[in-house]
Amino acid sequence: MLDRLQALADRYDKLSELLCDPDVASDSKRLRDLSKEQSDLQPMYEAYIEYRKVTEELDAAKVMQGEKLDDEMREMVKMEIDELSTRKDELEAQIHILLLPKDPNDDKNVIVEIRGAAGGDEAALFAADLYRMYTRYADTQGWRVEMMDASTSDLGGFKEVTFLINGRGAYSKLKFESGAHRVQRIPTTESGGRIHTSTSTVAVMPEAEELEIEIHDRDIRVDTFCSSGAGGQSVNTTKSAVRVTHMPTGIMATCQDGKSQNSNKDKALQVLRARISDMMRQEEEAKYAGERKSKVGTGDRSERIRTYNFPQSRVTDHRIGLTMHRLDQIMNGEIEDIVSALTLAEQADLMEKEA
Repeated sequence: MLDRLQALADRYDKLSELLCDPDVASDSKRLRDLSKEQSDLQPMYEAYIEYRKVTEELDAAKVMQGEKLDDEMREMVKMEIDELSTRKDELEAQIHILLLPKDPNDDKNVIVEIRGAAGGDEAALFAADLYRMYTRYADTQGWRVEMMDASTSDLGGFKEVTFLINGRGAYSKLKFESGAHRVQRIPTTESGGRIHTSTSTVAVMPEAEELEIEIHDRDIRVDTFCSSGAGGQSVNTTKSAVRVTHMPTGIMATCQDGKSQNSNKDKALQVLRARISDMMRQEEEAKYAGERKSKVGTGDRSERIRTYNFPQSRVTDHRIGLTMHRLDQIMNGEIEDIVSALTLAEQADLMEKEA
């Protein structure tokens, strides 16, 4: 492990040299690529540098412990050894996690699709609640949210909504949200006070760049129509909404959020690339489904991942057996504890496979 860490540290130092090279500075693509590589290595580099420093100090303290010391000094050295040993163990655990295989999509922006499933109007209202939960969480992370497409219900919920979350590491934190989310509560339309169960599905897809998923003009059909959502005087008067169909796969994407047809087409293609990439990823994972037993699930929308019980103010993530009794805060976007627990479960799963 130490040899591998030293090699990574050497590479980090080499990148620092390259980034100071005028030839690199004048090449924007190379500068961007090298800067990203160094940024990716930085957490590992910093942990390794501290690990080396702590190890050297610990070795020196142990040598001192073997010397002739008075009682007060001996106690101080013992305390220092205890503290350094604890920190060394912490750094080793941190480094083991940093060395785990990284999902190549983790740093990407995400396209999120939420659909009201079983439960009619109540499912659509819950879909709107989930949309609000994710957008408020995005705010806490300093991410930018951009609406792509939405279809509203009569009661103000979402039959379906698609939006982009733009921010470094968005996929790493939200990738576990794909699946069926179940809600148990008394609908506002329920006069008898009975608890209803409804579901909404969430799909979280890493944004696919044009170089990753190339879509040829000959393979798509573009249809335009009048927008049906909020949008001012141009709604239902100009054909600004766009539906793009990828003929080889039959996958479609619609955007009607903006007034410009070109803007809506660009956004629809953005969603289309993400959906095609997601389909390819799921097909690839299906080949290894028999061997894959991840603690945080497969990301399939049909897989029930979480229950939100309003009468008991309880949220349960079924994949890792996590239950929390602070539903109001969670629905207000305070989901970092859930995200962290799912991340730890994935790391434990990877460490088990690496062993």
